[in-house]
Parts: sequence; structure tokens; C-alpha cells
Amino acid sequence: MRLQSAFLVSLALACTTAAFEPTVSNAQTPADAAKRRDALAEKIDSGVVIAFGGRALVHDFSTFFQLPSFRYLTEFNEPDAALVIVVRDKKPTSTLFVTALDARTAFYYGRRTDSTGSQQAYGLPARSFAALNGVLDSLAKTGLPWFTVPDVETADFARSDSLTRGQQAVKAFGQKYPSLQIKNGMPMVLQLRAKKTDAELALIRQAAQISAEGHRAAMLTANPLHEFELRAALEFEFTRRGAERPAYGSIVGAGINGTQLHYMKDGDPVKPGDLVVMDAAAELKGYAADITRTIPVSGTFTPAQRQVYQLVRDAQTIAEKFSQPGLSVRAAADSSVAVRARGLAALGLIESTEASFDPPWAVNCTTNPAPCKQSNLWMIHGITHGLGLEVHDPMQGTGPNATFQEGDAFTIEPGIYISTRALDVLPDTPKNRAFIAKVRATVLKYQNTGVRVEDDYVITSKGLERISMVPREIDEIEALMKRRARVQP
Repeated sequence: MRLQSAFLVSLALACTTAAFEPTVSNAQTPADAAKRRDALAEKIDSGVVIAFGGRALVHDFSTFFQLPSFRYLTEFNEPDAALVIVVRDKKPTSTLFVTALDARTAFYYGRRTDSTGSQQAYGLPARSFAALNGVLDSLAKTGLPWFTVPDVETADFARSDSLTRGQQAVKAFGQKYPSLQIKNGMPMVLQLRAKKTDAELALIRQAAQISAEGHRAAMLTANPLHEFELRAALEFEFTRRGAERPAYGSIVGAGINGTQLHYMKDGDPVKPGDLVVMDAAAELKGYAADITRTIPVSGTFTPAQRQVYQLVRDAQTIAEKFSQPGLSVRAAADSSVAVRARGLAALGLIESTEASFDPPWAVNCTTNPAPCKQSNLWMIHGITHGLGLEVHDPMQGTGPNATFQEGDAFTIEPGIYISTRALDVLPDTPKNRAFIAKVRATVLKYQNTGVRVEDDYVITSKGLERISMVPREIDEIEALMKRRARVQP
């Protein structure tokens, strides 16, 4: 009963954090998708593109969502479809192949778009999926080059996600026609996805606004006892404000769980004295936000927690100064690393900013000494990634010389994670023994302190714009959390 009461009060408070406004931005249109196919055709010049959409779910426990690149090229959000684009002299002719449902099944899951309705709804002529193989056989004789857009769930795990229906079908087709050279067209699609249109940026902004209100609601949750109460407050607000789903598995980690980057069990107790890392955001009409806040369960940071938190915030601030149009993405990251390294040295968590250690896994400490610096033991991830149809979407700049460009949407997310677990995995070498002996006492002082602060940004003609407006300064967080209602057990 106590949990129910606290949760209801926290939801009531959450509803007061900002006036409720229903989502007003529209989803991308068939015309938008047509422009993207035109842009892809411009890159290909002449060829055949085959792309497979997502499969129908084999259970009834979640909702179907289209694969990002297939949605980008079609705006078709139904399962068991394929797209064939025939490009000649940069002019594309596109056909959608759809799978109908029998009448009885449609009573359970709704009617699907058929070949008659496809042209009107999506601006694409359609045929039955059963006709696909015959069409591909015919196109194999044209002599045109071939490109495939792999049907992976996310680009982050494209190498692991190799046994998909589409990739197996393309493999079999290549074996049937061994003279065909079928190239991976995904890099071209990702390159197009990297630069966001104004309409896309509007959706990302709204996703960030919804996500920010979720974080406010979590900060206002009355004396939670478990991580899942904070997750419930976050995700309730996402849904209440029109989001389709969380953009990724919500991370709510208290104490030592906050030092695990992708902790998503969210079931452990939260205790006064703990910090809680809340990495959670909403997806709106296919577009993701990504926000992290670190809050004290008690509502007040301890002096040691304040030191680490402020160090992370300073690292974010310096990275923001370097995240401007035309400036180096690497320079922004390096500036953040330098600030944190100096701070870690001042706190006594490393011997010096240049001090190294012997890593527990294979890295090259000769040509690339940065991974072997002691500071990297406490800050184990990068700070910038793109946002869009995936929570890790491409940015326009790639490689060591990448720069920020107008139309980029991205995050800045420095972190520091302190636990003796990091020391425990180090191999037993003279260098590591000396390092551990010098810092262990200090590590125990900050034991199980995980801090990450992550915001969302876009680059416009005016420069850098932060779009995730939720408290992030220490005094702002403490002031908001003082407004929490106190519910008696």
C-alpha cells in the first residue's frame, strides 16, 4: 500500500511540472520518403535496391515498430514488407511488396495496407509479397548493379544481427545468381540519415521535451524505495505526453548499479545516501531522445558526491563550448577528457593526468596510449553520438577529422564511475600494484559513485542549441527535489 500511495502522489506532482500539451508535430510524410529515395538514387546513379522491413512479431507482448532505415525510405509502418527501387540515370522507380492478412486474423490485429491502398497512403505502388521473387529474378537479367539495405534492428549490432530474413534471402539470391555483385547500400542510407531536416529536428525536439518532463517527474517522486518506482515515473510521463515508447531500455541504477553503463533490471532498492543514474528517454513518431540525470535519493548530494558531480558537469560544459559548427568532434571529446583527468588527479583517484596502467584486455598502449591512462579506468565511454531514428544515429562527420555540421542532432554525455570493481579486474603487475596501493583508500571514499549527465543538442544556422531542458546543476536538482511530497509508510 505504501508503494501505491507514493507512486500516485509522485504522478500527481509530475502532472504539475509543466502544463500538458498534446503532441502537435506530424510524422514524416510519403513525400518526405520520396525525397529520400530520390537522394539515394542520386548516389547510386543506376542499380537495383532491395530492402526488407521488419517481421511480424511472434508474440502478443509488444507492438510492432518498423526498422529505422526501411521507415526512412518508405514511412511504411507495417510488418512483412519489402521495397524494390530500380534506378536508371538517377531516376528511381519504387515498388512496395506487402503481405495481406486473412480476414479472421485481421479481426485480431487489424487490416493491413493492400496493393490498392498503398499508392494513396504511401505514394508507392504495391504488389503482393508473393510476387517478390519473380520480380527479382527478372531484374537479375538487367545487368544493373545491386544494393541491399540489411534489415537489422539497429546499426549498433549490425554485425551480430546477420540471420535476418532479408539478409538470408539476399544471400540465397546471390548464390542463385553468382555473377551478380550485391553491395551493402546501408552506408549510403546512413549518410542520408545523418543530416536531419527541419521536420526531423522538430520531432527530435519534441521527443527531448517529453523526456525532460519524465526526468522532472522522477525527481519529484516521493521517497522511492526501489529503482522501478523512478522508472515508472519516467515512463508514465513519456506515455502521458504522447510518446510511442521508451527510446531504449530505461536505465535506473542506484548505488553500485549506477556504475554499470547499461544496467536495465531496475529492480533493486534505493537507499538514502545513494546516487541514482537515470538514463531514459522517449521515442516520438520514430525519433529518439536520450537524456541522463544523476540524482541523490535523499534529495541532497553529499560533499563527496558534489565533487564528482561537478567534475562531470564541468566536463560537459567545456565540451559544449567546442561543439559548434565547423569545430572538431574529437576536440570536444578531448576537452571533456582533459577536464575530468585533471579533476580525478586532484581528487587522488589517479596518480597524474599522464599516469598509465596495465589494462586487463588487449589494447595498443604504444601507438595509442590514451586507452591505457589511469583516468580512463573511471570514464569508460565516449561523450557524443547522433540522435534520430535510432538512439545512436549517424552524424554527418565521421572519422578522426569529423566536424559538427548544421543538421546534426547529438548528445554530450560525460561520466565518471568509481568502484573497487574496476581495481579488482586489473592484472597483477608491478605498475598496477603501485597504482592500486596509492588510490584504493580514495576509491573507498567515493565507492559506488556513478555520475553521468547527458543532454541533447542540435546544430542550426545559429549554432549549438540544447533541447533537453531539465535541471542539471546541483542546486537546481536539490531545489526541485525539495518539492517532493513525503508519504508516510
